[in-house]
Amino acid sequence: MKKALIASTALVLTAGVAAADVTISGYGRTGVIYYEDSVLTGTDPLTLSEGSDSQVISRLRMNLDASTSTDAGVDFGARFRLQWDQGSGSRGDDASTNAGKLFVTASGLTVEVGNVDTALDSAGLLYASELGSYDRSVGGNALGAFFAYESSPYSNVDRLGVAVKYSVDNLTVRASYVDPDQSGLVEDTAVFGDVKEEYSVSADYTWNDRLELSGGVALNGAGNDDHDVYFVGARYAVLENARIGLNWIDNGDAGSPVGLSSTDAEFDGLVDDLGSTVALYGDYTLADGLTNIEAYVANNSGDWAAKETDNSFGVGVNYDLGGARLGASLQRDYQERVTADMGVRFNF
Repeated sequence: MKKALIASTALVLTAGVAAADVTISGYGRTGVIYYEDSVLTGTDPLTLSEGSDSQVISRLRMNLDASTSTDAGVDFGARFRLQWDQGSGSRGDDASTNAGKLFVTASGLTVEVGNVDTALDSAGLLYASELGSYDRSVGGNALGAFFAYESSPYSNVDRLGVAVKYSVDNLTVRASYVDPDQSGLVEDTAVFGDVKEEYSVSADYTWNDRLELSGGVALNGAGNDDHDVYFVGARYAVLENARIGLNWIDNGDAGSPVGLSSTDAEFDGLVDDLGSTVALYGDYTLADGLTNIEAYVANNSGDWAAKETDNSFGVGVNYDLGGARLGASLQRDYQERVTADMGVRFNF
């Protein structure tokens, strides 16, 4: 009798899980990152102090997704993320569960509520200049701040996000809205400052499987009043195994360039204008089909403290192991500091 009860209970639970389609996905990566002048230890570039230039840096990310479908073909779902980042102030000691999101999908239209994938952060080519197994770009990425899907718990529990995505053929358009404080209880306080609502849109289009177009904008980026970030990018497959791209980003005037932290006491006044960034990038896959070489060169017109040059560049390589990849990169940032990394990444 006891065995029959246990078996029937297991059957009911299994049936529920199968109907709900619960999955776990993510990736792991580990390796060594070198950054000149101890940037990894949080050293202020204006008052350099001794620290470790090289560290072993690892990440484990697990996305917990659950979804179900109605008889009418409408999909409802939710996601939590569990993530551990070695050396992170919020996820370094143990894995942190983030704020969740709920979504509904039907006929190519997806609506998200909660910790949403924001429109600008989801633009297809925004991070196309990133290199190596760590997917880093110290010169080609956006310097201006804007909201994104957050892997850590919210600093303000009353943050609200709503996002809409619609895909048809080769076109995807997105829009998102983030209110850092929908309760209004912390607005205009010394802790959170004069927080504003962020509005963001983006679009991606692929033509003939060769030309990719991408663009987006975030108004009041990351809740900063009148701080707007604009992005336009294009990438073209010149050969079946070679692509070249060009990105332009207007970074606005609020953000954290590499080596500067918005939590630094002296941060205010260090950035007059983050300027615009133009990045030329590309990649080439060797005849073996396993080795991919990638590179970028970027120019930034901004005026901010510790900046030594307008130009940044990098080169990287990835080797496909089949289910995992080895990667490495060598880059120089706008403070003329050299950084390098080497590691392995696997998806599950």
